[in-house]
Amino acid sequence: MQPAQFKNKRKSVMNMIMPVVLFLCASVSVLTTIGIVVTLLTETIDFFKKIPLWDFLTGTKWSPLIAPKSFGIWPLLSGTLLITVIACLVAIPIGLASAIYLSEYAPKKVRKVVKPILEVLAGIPTIVYGYFALSIVTPIIQQVFSSAGVFNALSAGIVVGIMIIPMVSSLSEDAMSAVPRALRDGAYALGATRFEVALKIVLPAATSGIVAAAVLAFSRAIGETMIVTLAAGSTPNMTINPLESIQTMTAYIVQVSLGDTPHGSVEYGSIFAVGMTLFVITFLLNMIAQFVAKKFREEY
Repeated sequence: MQPAQFKNKRKSVMNMIMPVVLFLCASVSVLTTIGIVVTLLTETIDFFKKIPLWDFLTGTKWSPLIAPKSFGIWPLLSGTLLITVIACLVAIPIGLASAIYLSEYAPKKVRKVVKPILEVLAGIPTIVYGYFALSIVTPIIQQVFSSAGVFNALSAGIVVGIMIIPMVSSLSEDAMSAVPRALRDGAYALGATRFEVALKIVLPAATSGIVAAAVLAFSRAIGETMIVTLAAGSTPNMTINPLESIQTMTAYIVQVSLGDTPHGSVEYGSIFAVGMTLFVITFLLNMIAQFVAKKFREEY
């Protein structure tokens, strides 16, 4: 066989094989998602055969392991939202300010150094953040607020916020960098200052990316596990006081998964019911992020 014919035959075989290989690779994520949903649905349906759905959605007491048993999701949900709100109050302003600096103020050399360092924070194991919250942040909070306990929502929320700062900063900076230079130059030509350009030109033009970054950060904070398990406590407490101990949905899953809960019991099924609730919330947040990004996207 001539070299040219062999080369053409090899290209033909590769053209036939590669689409199949790429399709199989793309199918892995889809099949994994389907498997997760099927598993959650199966166990959750079994759980709601024993516990009424209405009691689960409207109950205000969560005590699945201690008699009298109660399965109201609201204490776990309120604890999760309390941590998430605190985290977003920390991460969004700091992350957005960092993004404005990197996009509008920082020289290229500084940006090349600072941005990778910021993104390194995202690679730190969350259990390290948890011990940081417990051993450093919590004592500081106790010095400021004498009523704060060893385990409290404020400490966990602050550290979760620190953890998601790189996500907000990086995604927002990418959205700002995509704004055409001509818009900035036009504003400068009209006499605007650099801060005015950043605030009145760049931010509105990058709204879709910034809002999507905030929603994704919110979603990431909701799903955080190790920080809240170590620092927030394990008390299903329906409160808005950040100085009290609370329990999140992810922390409850960790608590029960590490115990001696019998397979097939109501307590075991509650793990999947809570997991399904968390899955639905995260899924809706991701859908909102995609809708916002599409709704307010500016094309230049």
